[in-house]
Amino acid sequence: MRKVLICFAFILGNSAQAQEVVIAALGDSLTQGYGLPVEEGFVPQLQAWLDGQGIEARIVNAGVSGDTTAGGLARVDWTLTPEVDAMIVTLGGNDMLRGLDPAQARGNIDGILAAAEQAKVDVLLVGMSAPGNYGASYKADFEGLYPALAEQYETLFYPDFFTGLLAEEKGAATARSETIQLYFQGDSIHPNAEGVSLIVGDIGPSVAALTAQVKDQDR
Repeated sequence: MRKVLICFAFILGNSAQAQEVVIAALGDSLTQGYGLPVEEGFVPQLQAWLDGQGIEARIVNAGVSGDTTAGGLARVDWTLTPEVDAMIVTLGGNDMLRGLDPAQARGNIDGILAAAEQAKVDVLLVGMSAPGNYGASYKADFEGLYPALAEQYETLFYPDFFTGLLAEEKGAATARSETIQLYFQGDSIHPNAEGVSLIVGDIGPSVAALTAQVKDQDR
């Protein structure tokens, strides 16, 4: 009888594990959690949000500080291990900071999405807002590559990593620069823990939708 119970428990344990969706978060320092204690970074806070919602997903931190879209493409194949069911792609910020050609970034992200498609891994593509200092054409080309590729590969799409902060800013009574700076570290590039919390609260439902999409396909 005891052997039967142990065997039954083992089966239940394997079943519970099979229901967990493994999501690789492929990105740069914004994903990696630059400048923050480990538990306050994007991935741990997103994991805590999903756990709080009762969503059976495990986020793997595949963020590398300083990575460009080319860096993401170079390591996507070994990021897509057999256990990975889905991927969040958040890249392009460093390309923009360096003024790299949007066409190059588009080609790199295209390659990342093609690799995910080949591996049968669902994707949530996260867009970025480009600065205006390189001109209106550069801004339009860079921002436009994300929705275009999401449509081409039929991936889930989240328009801007910083949407949660921008939404908070719109409701504030203080000046734009004063409001947004509250949620950034001293470099004005990377969000602080409170900023990450706002970002996670806004993007969380999209990650939940990614998880649900994977589970629907497994039925």
